[in-house]
Amino acid sequence: MTGRPEITVVAAPGGDAAAPEGLARLLADYHLRTEAEKGAAVPGVADLPERYRAEVLDTAAAFAGHTVLVARSAGAAVGCLVLTAPHAGGSEIKRLWVDPAGRGRGVASALVGAALARAAAAGTGTVRLSVWAWRTTAIGLYRRLGFTVVGSWDDRDGLVCMERVAGRPPRPGS
Repeated sequence: MTGRPEITVVAAPGGDAAAPEGLARLLADYHLRTEAEKGAAVPGVADLPERYRAEVLDTAAAFAGHTVLVARSAGAAVGCLVLTAPHAGGSEIKRLWVDPAGRGRGVASALVGAALARAAAAGTGTVRLSVWAWRTTAIGLYRRLGFTVVGSWDDRDGLVCMERVAGRPPRPGS
């Protein structure tokens, strides 16, 4: 027994009128931290670029057709992930975020594992993601979970693009 609260992952199909409790806060934290890391810190949600502000203020519209996963621990939302609807045989992981106070407890692994399982169950061939190069801990996690670096599909500087087969377990020792 570790004494840590259990992590559960709940899913809400995008477009669900009732976004999971805590999702907007997690997305706000994600976007505010990302903007700061890019050197464009803003004081609050109202100052985020429009597309990111829209995700925080109306998650149902922003993620319509996609699956939103929220990790909960002791009743509180501690992490989130968006899995895009399958398109051309693949899906994409977006907005993976774990509250800093909840890190190191397997939350990100649980969210990615749940996303991969959903993608495989939907018949998705590959799952891809992009991550900022400075997020080395996240890149390490993705590698351990079987993702490999691939050529970029995004022209923004500093992004690392990765993918893996949805239904294949990670290679031992990766």
